[in-house]
Amino acid sequence: MLLKTSTPAGWTEAVLADFDAFLLDHAGCERKASAAALGLVAHYPDRRALVHECLALAREELSHFEAVWRLLDARGLMLRPDTRSVYMERFSGEFRKGSDAYFLDRLLVAAIAEARGCERFGLVGAALPPGSERDFYRDLARAEVRHQELYVRLAHEYFPAAEVGARLDALLSAEARIVAELPVRPALYA
Repeated sequence: MLLKTSTPAGWTEAVLADFDAFLLDHAGCERKASAAALGLVAHYPDRRALVHECLALAREELSHFEAVWRLLDARGLMLRPDTRSVYMERFSGEFRKGSDAYFLDRLLVAAIAEARGCERFGLVGAALPPGSERDFYRDLARAEVRHQELYVRLAHEYFPAAEVGARLDALLSAEARIVAELPVRPALYA
């Protein structure tokens, strides 16, 4: 998926300047991603393909959370309570009302968030010195590609291609506006 805007200049430098803060935020994002996949299962238990795919996704996201926790633990850091993501808060404001419209928007917003995560994990992986953390972030970038594809595939499972394409384009435009308006800080989204 092609995002309509790139991560702002200076984001990678902000992350590297306060990598501990980034790791703490990243841990929360992975935990929330696992919970979001389970939330879809809970809200749409009658959608067999979704249940199958999202259960596996929730396990994978939870394993990413555990891996980030291990990085935090090795640095002597403790997990912190979740903080609100302005990015996700604003992006969820794009959800339309109505059962089907809301369902499609949830799937596509998740796909776009995974695409943004892919881009940013790739930036982190390219900026870190050679070693296990660099390899970890490069692996995460590849995982995010699979996750975004999964959410788009699920959208196509339940909605016509033309509807998915049109709504995806509109949401990508909304996401570009949101990214442009947010401050640069050492957080996966903001």
